[in-house]
Amino acid sequence: MVTPSTLNHRDRAALRAVAAGRCALAGPTLLVDGLCCADQFLGARLTEAGLIDATAIGPACLTASGRAVLEAA
Repeated sequence: MVTPSTLNHRDRAALRAVAAGRCALAGPTLLVDGLCCADQFLGARLTEAGLIDATAIGPACLTASGRAVLEAA
């Protein structure tokens, strides 16, 4: 289970960027403002945690769990 205390600063910043509509997924790679995220594993980590939806290549979106964790952070 992912809790706000298990997320690092980069995770929370990425979730805020996803919530703001600034992110997209290109396979497992998370793009922020059209640029590859410096943490190459961030997108996969947040997807595996169930915080972002990675069912399609394109705009990233938060899951219900992702919204809840972000609101609690």
